Amino acid sequence: MRALLIWLILSTSPVRAEGERAGEFDYYVLALSWSPNWCSLEGDARGADQCDDRHDYGWILHGLWPQNEQGWPSYCRTAKRDPSRSQTRAMSDVMASGGLAWHQWKKHGRCSGLSASDYFETSRRAYAKITRPEVFRKLDRAVKLPAKVVEEAFLQANPNLDDQMITITCKRNHIQEARICLTKDLKPRKCGRDVIRDCTQQDASFEPIR
Repeated sequence: MRALLIWLILSTSPVRAEGERAGEFDYYVLALSWSPNWCSLEGDARGADQCDDRHDYGWILHGLWPQNEQGWPSYCRTAKRDPSRSQTRAMSDVMASGGLAWHQWKKHGRCSGLSASDYFETSRRAYAKITRPEVFRKLDRAVKLPAKVVEEAFLQANPNLDDQMITITCKRNHIQEARICLTKDLKPRKCGRDVIRDCTQQDASFEPIR
């Protein structure tokens, strides 16, 4: 009985490893983070430049993550050279900081099998393929809403998506991210079971752009 219980736990838990061979994965997860919520939860306390009032970041590119049908690779072995500081800094317009771009390359980009320049270019193309709903940029105050409303806004703005291709995540009672599943050639596809775990919160906080 104990062995069966352990098997059931392992078979339903996400599988994550580190140091896999680059380029061996099944599809991508495009992660879009709502910057004002991140600032409210973490960035303001860090004094992050991303959260300075002179910026108006909304849905930023958190990352383009190689994903397997079950589990995901990270910190892969690759012969590709790491990006220069100027390359990571150049991603700030969509990722809000060069530091995030460097972290995403180190943890996820190396697993793509692409060079740093190709990975960042692919990330930009993936980001550009998804229409970010304008309605959230029009908020003039913080609101509480069901996470499903955020998903429905993305589906309305992107008719080529369905509800099996996107998931909305929450963190500490805030909407955190919209995650969209894409093939290796950046076409929408159904997410794996360990990705499609929608936040079910009915009163998640959503901060306005400052």
